[in-house]
Parts: sequence; C-alpha cells; structure tokens
Amino acid sequence: MDTLTTITPKYQVHIPVSVRKKVGITLHGKAKISVEKSKIIIEPIKSKFMTLGGKYKVAKPIFAEKIRDFIDYSR
Repeated sequence: MDTLTTITPKYQVHIPVSVRKKVGITLHGKAKISVEKSKIIIEPIKSKFMTLGGKYKVAKPIFAEKIRDFIDYSR
C-alpha cells in the first residue's frame, strides 16, 4: 500500500485515513514509531486510563451549580 503525505516545516506528518484504518488508529493520542530496514512502523499506544472510560456508572449525577453542597469542608 503506497500513499503520499506531506511533512510540514516542523516535521509534522498527516497520517492519511486509509493508513489510520489499516493500522487501527481510531482516536488521536500517542503512537510508537519505529524504523526497521528503512521501513517506518506505526503502532497505536492504548492508554490504560482511557480504557476505564464508561466502566463506572454514576449513581446520582451532581450538577455543577450544586457541587458545593457535596463538598466536606470540615477538614
């Protein structure tokens, strides 16, 4: 698979959609880039913190206007 991209003056590279889909990059974030035998290898790094998103449910939502009612000021 060959595709063209542009390298900016600050050495930033846009990864085309076709490459992102093939590599499995779905969200912005970090990726490991390595070079082996003159080939660039891109591997997305999955954040352990971000994998917790949606895992825990909030029993009762707290509205921003009422947040002070829930803070313990006794300390």
